[in-house]
Amino acid sequence: MSDRVTVNREDHLAIVSLCYPDRLNVLDRQGWVALADIMRSLGDDQDVHCVLMEGSGNRAFSAGSDIGAFLQERKTAEQVVAYGKALEGALSAIRDCPHPTLALIHGVCVGGGLEIAASCDLRICSESSRFGAPINRLGLTMSYTELSPLVELVGASGTLELLLEGGLLDANQAYEKGLVNRVVPDEGIEEEARATALRIAGGAPLVNRWHKKFVRRLMERRPLTEDEQEEAYEAFQTDDYPEGVEAFLERRDPKFEGR
Repeated sequence: MSDRVTVNREDHLAIVSLCYPDRLNVLDRQGWVALADIMRSLGDDQDVHCVLMEGSGNRAFSAGSDIGAFLQERKTAEQVVAYGKALEGALSAIRDCPHPTLALIHGVCVGGGLEIAASCDLRICSESSRFGAPINRLGLTMSYTELSPLVELVGASGTLELLLEGGLLDANQAYEKGLVNRVVPDEGIEEEARATALRIAGGAPLVNRWHKKFVRRLMERRPLTEDEQEEAYEAFQTDDYPEGVEAFLERRDPKFEGR
């Protein structure tokens, strides 16, 4: 495991932290492996209702890969493949997580850090956040796995603008382009993101997972099968359905158990 990624639990909320604040929370190859392992483990845990991803300190969400380690970890052809599999494995684990995922972004969010955030379902950033992917300055490319979430968020032209110009976007520009869902003042970012994560975690967990699955499936733009259409009614057979209705009628908070 790597000490650059940690996970903590607060009831049904899992908080994944990128923990290298002295270097803007960059990840080496082992850090990417650790991130993938953590996300897969959380994905298998049905007691998790929401995953909040954050960067340690107040300077960065993440500046992505540790460029200082490239000559040791990303030099030979074999190393390039191994590193790519580790990085792509982490992004795929975030994307494939059945639970809702939310990125709390403060400060720098570039390169692989931007890819991590884009792989989450929702993104809330502070006003001082900065976004970019200046990797053409390094002479390397993003893989298809790395590009896919960005293209989904900002389209082909928006993604190419980030990659070809290599510049940085401020928080408002990122919001206008669809990179983030919400921009809040710096001093309120943690409170807003935590409150959002808790609202998500307080919803019916099976319903949240179904909705995430359904939306992703609709993005594929191919006809739905009859079985897929029928799956939309399965929530009515869960224990959480009558609990939700009764709680609404009784004007109380529901107690969902994910069954």
